[in-house]
Amino acid sequence: MSRIDETALDRLFREARTHFAWQPREVSDALLQELFELVRMGPTSANCSPLRIEFIKSEAAKARLRPCLMDGNVDKTMTAPVTAILAFDTLFYEHMDQLYPPAPEEVKGWWRGEEKSGNETAFRNSTLQAGYLIMAARALGLDCGPMSGFDKAAVDREFFPDGRFRSNFLCNLGYGITEKLHPRLPRFDFDQVCRVL
Repeated sequence: MSRIDETALDRLFREARTHFAWQPREVSDALLQELFELVRMGPTSANCSPLRIEFIKSEAAKARLRPCLMDGNVDKTMTAPVTAILAFDTLFYEHMDQLYPPAPEEVKGWWRGEEKSGNETAFRNSTLQAGYLIMAARALGLDCGPMSGFDKAAVDREFFPDGRFRSNFLCNLGYGITEKLHPRLPRFDFDQVCRVL
């Protein structure tokens, strides 16, 4: 496998930013489906794929989400073309017949009962998949505004009332207004946070 070019690296990492202001441009359902087609290809533990996504687009859906947001996140979310509620399925292992046909009963046994002890596998792997979503969205020309400033319990009551799915974080998607970005904040240097042993 060869290295991707510098333009792609810039788009995915070096020039990518968290956006707060949005152009009034639609994000089509077809593009969201294309986005998921990329996200689903990323690796997860035994292909468990616990991520569940609610793409909030309609005014009615936004009205349901609005009361769950912290005050500072209302405008940026209500003006975003799409807000993805990135959640996880606490009973993800029920799908292993489809997702891990070589030994579905074995892998189901690894995780049965975990929903009572914090869903570590579901949370970890859905977070990983949500990271894939951010990278895939950038690769498809979308800008992202991931955030955790919301009432998780309220979102879960409103959108996942049966309790099976639980929200992780939100990510606004669309075409950002670059002129309204804040200056980029500093990052760690390699030697501050990494060791090669």
